[in-house]
Formats: sequence, structure tokens, C-alpha cells
Amino acid sequence: MKMLSKPRLTFGLILLCLSALLLFYFFFSSQKISYVDSGKLMTGYKAMVEARSAFEKKRQTWQSNVDSLTQEVQNAISSYEKILAAGTENEKKLSRELITTRQKQLYDYQAAVAQNSDQEEQRLTQPVLSTINAYLLRYGKKYGYKLILVATNGNIAYADPSMDITDIIVENLNKEYSHPSKP
Repeated sequence: MKMLSKPRLTFGLILLCLSALLLFYFFFSSQKISYVDSGKLMTGYKAMVEARSAFEKKRQTWQSNVDSLTQEVQNAISSYEKILAAGTENEKKLSRELITTRQKQLYDYQAAVAQNSDQEEQRLTQPVLSTINAYLLRYGKKYGYKLILVATNGNIAYADPSMDITDIIVENLNKEYSHPSKP
């Protein structure tokens, strides 16, 4: 069996790679492929902006409650420090119990907020995400797309800007949101 020379082998590999690239190009050149920038979509779609705003209001309320409970703990500690100097043993004991109770309330509330925060955000945004996904499906079918990618945090290294349909999608979603169709 005759061995191929190194230049012939290299030439053969290059020819094979070029053939594969040409085949790939001709196969996919007739296919409609686009992408949507999820960051622009989430900040441009009115329904998502409203859902995030509703969540932010709840988050601010929770933070205000945490701040109030923290202040109550600090007040109880200040009161205890004053009682230490001139208070009776019973007053000191009651003051320590008050501090413990306030701290427990604070920790319990913080734990509940941490547990419920993600669930509440998902509850508010999941219907919007479902609407977006359904719209992308309808849009893709209507306009003959074979693939619509969702770019998240720069996970597409490069794409020709003409493949970005984000603005069209946001515009159309906002139109549907502003004027919902009647069943």
C-alpha cells in the first residue's frame, strides 16, 4: 500500500473542508435563520416591563419591612444598653427577650422573603415569557423561518446584523399587547 505524501494529504484535507463548507453554505443559504436579543426583548416588551415593575414594587415593600424590623432590633438593643446601667434584673431579662424576639422576627421574615421572592418573580414573568415564546413560534411559521435563536448574554459570538429581528419582534409584541385580539 502506497503512503500519501504530506503535501497531498494536506491538500486533500483542505479540499475536503472546502467541500464541506460549500455544502453547508448551499444547504443553509436557502434557509431563513435569525436571532432575537433577549436583553433588548425583555427591556422593550411592555408586558415584561410591567411585570418587572410589579415585582420591583413588591421587592421594595419587602425591603422596607426588613428595614423596619432591623430598626426595631436596633432600638431594642439601644434600650437594653440603657437598662444595663440602671435597670433591674427583671427589666434586663425582658429587654433581652425583646431583642431575641425582634431578631427572630427579622430572620424569619428575611428567610420568607428569600424563599418567596424567586417564586413571585416567576409567577409574574412566566406568563409573559410564554406569550413571547408563542409569538416567536407563530412568527417563525408565518414567515418561513427554519430557526430563530434567542441570544442571551452574548452567547452568539457573531451574527450578521441583518439576522437580528429583535426590533420587529418587540414592535409586533407591543402592538398585540396594546391591542389584544378578541377571542
